Amino acid sequence: MPVDGVHDLGGMQGFGPVEIETDEPVFHADWERRAYRLTISSLLAGHLSGGFGGFRHAIERMDPAWYLASPYYEHWLTATATSLIEGGVITQEELDDRLGAPYPVARSARAPRLDDPGPSVEVPRYGVGEAVRVREWHPLGHTRAPRYVQGKPGIVVRLDGVFSVPDVEQHCDRQRIQPTYSVRFEAIDLWGSPGDPVHVDLWESYLEPKDASAHG
Repeated sequence: MPVDGVHDLGGMQGFGPVEIETDEPVFHADWERRAYRLTISSLLAGHLSGGFGGFRHAIERMDPAWYLASPYYEHWLTATATSLIEGGVITQEELDDRLGAPYPVARSARAPRLDDPGPSVEVPRYGVGEAVRVREWHPLGHTRAPRYVQGKPGIVVRLDGVFSVPDVEQHCDRQRIQPTYSVRFEAIDLWGSPGDPVHVDLWESYLEPKDASAHG
């Protein structure tokens, strides 16, 4: 998720309470079920440009007012349509013609394509119990480092293996492999008040030693 995107709502206030439904159904309407099936079938068929990372990035590129006013599975439909068009599976004209009306899609990606994914790393730099800090930066493209933990100190509590860095995968034709960690953050460090700790899964390039500059 791009750090400054409207979708990155973790820790933000003013949006009202979370509504909890008793016996909430998986889908509230049949069109939501069809939207889910369309997305998953397109993904499994290899038709979504950039895979699930590209799917997420397409949601992130929705117009902010549209994103906030639209339901969850409309985000899925928008991202699927955007990815199919950007991947050359269909054209905007074909989609509009089939629907009989213009169908809005997400904005174009702002981040440039990467020619080199950078070096892969398989040996973890940090160990369990080590104090780290999340780097604070503002990329134009996709990232899985939530805004509310950027610049914040935490403790590595688990090593989760090595995986493709989504920031790179979405913007490059090749992958960069890195260790991933579960990092524990204390509520006082995140929100300035006592509360339950938060655990966030993070790639190694998001982290730096705790005593390093948060703006490095």
